[in-house]
Amino acid sequence: MKDLLKLAMTAFTVLLFAVPAFAYPDVSPEHWAFDRIELLTEQGVIVGYPDGTFKPDENVTRAEFASMAIKALGQEHATVAQPVNFTDITPEFWAYDAIQKALYFELVSCPEEGDVFRPEDTVTREESITVAVNALTTEQISADKAREVLAKKYKDLSSVPEAFVIPAGKAEILNMLVTVPAARDIIDAERPATRAEVAAILFEMTEQAKLNPNSKLAEAMRKKTGEGYVIEGAFVEGSFGTIPSGTLLPVKLSKYASSQSSEAGEVYMASAPQNYVTPEKYILVREGANLKGQFLDVRKGKWFVRNGVLVFDNSLITTTDDQTAALPGVCEITKDRNWFMKFVRFVFKGEKLDVSPEDIIYIKLLKPVKVDLTNGWIME
Repeated sequence: MKDLLKLAMTAFTVLLFAVPAFAYPDVSPEHWAFDRIELLTEQGVIVGYPDGTFKPDENVTRAEFASMAIKALGQEHATVAQPVNFTDITPEFWAYDAIQKALYFELVSCPEEGDVFRPEDTVTREESITVAVNALTTEQISADKAREVLAKKYKDLSSVPEAFVIPAGKAEILNMLVTVPAARDIIDAERPATRAEVAAILFEMTEQAKLNPNSKLAEAMRKKTGEGYVIEGAFVEGSFGTIPSGTLLPVKLSKYASSQSSEAGEVYMASAPQNYVTPEKYILVREGANLKGQFLDVRKGKWFVRNGVLVFDNSLITTTDDQTAALPGVCEITKDRNWFMKFVRFVFKGEKLDVSPEDIIYIKLLKPVKVDLTNGWIME
C-alpha cells in the first residue's frame, strides 16, 4: 500500500511539473505556435485576455504590434529625443511611446511631417513581417532576386505588393517568412495577421536581432562602458548587472547635515559623485543620479551624556534617465579616531557628527539592485 501511495505521489508530481508555465485553455501544446506563444508570454511581450484565453486567431492592431515589437527587442525603456507628430495620436495615447520608439529604431517608416499612423487598424502580415526585417542588418538584394527566391515556394507571388517583395525575399532567406501549416505555400501579404502569427514573427525577429540587429538597435543593445567607482562584488549576466546586497555606495549630500542641527524624519537629497561600474567597467549607475531618503536617527552629542548619532535611511534613486526606483540602504556616520581619541570619546562622550556637501558618505544597500546595462534601467 505504501509503495502504491509513493507511486501515486510521484505520478502527481510529474504531472504537476509537466504543466506549462502558462495555461491558455485555447492554446494546446499541439498548436503550431505553442512554443513561441509560451516563450513570449513568459517574457511579458504578449499577454492573454482577462478571461485567461489567448485567442490565437484574433487580429492585432498596429498600435498593439508596435508595443509588442519594442518589448520583444527589449527597448521599452529607450528614450526618443525628437518624437514625430501624427494627426491621429497624441502623447496621451497608451501606445504613443512605443510607436515613437518603433519609428526611432526604423522598424516602421512614415512621412517626415507625420501624417496618420492608423493605430487601431489591424496589422497585416506584410506590415508585421516588414517590421521584423527592418529590425535587422540584412544583405541587400534586388527585387528580381527576391522574386526568384519566393517563386520557389509560394504560389501567390503575383499578388504580393511591390513594396513588400524585397522584405518578403529577405524574410524567406532568413527562414522568418511565417506561414500557417495549412497554407505553407501562400504569403497572403495583405491579410490581417493573427495573434499566433504575430507571436511567431516576433520570435523569429528577436532571434535574428540577437545576431544582426540594425545599426540603431545595435547601439541600444550594447552594454555601456565607462570609468568610475568600481563595485568589486558586482556581477554581470548577459545584458544585466547586479549590485549585491551589502555593497557600500559612495554619495554626496546636497546640503550640510549634523547631529546637532538635523532632525529625525527630515528628508535629505544626495547624488552619485561618479559612475558606479562593474569590474569590467560596465556602467551600472551614471554620475549625477539622485538619491533620496530621510534621517533615521539623530541625537545630539552632549558632554558626559552621549556621543552624537547620525543615521541615514535611503529609499529612492532617480537615474539620469529620470527613472525613479527603490534603493533601500542605510548609513551611520562615524569618525575615524586613533586609539587615544576613541578612549576619550568612550569615557567623556560628547562627540559631534557632521557631513558637508564636499564629503563622501557610503550607503550600505539592504537588497540587491539589478540594472539593464544597455540603458541603465533599474529592474524592480
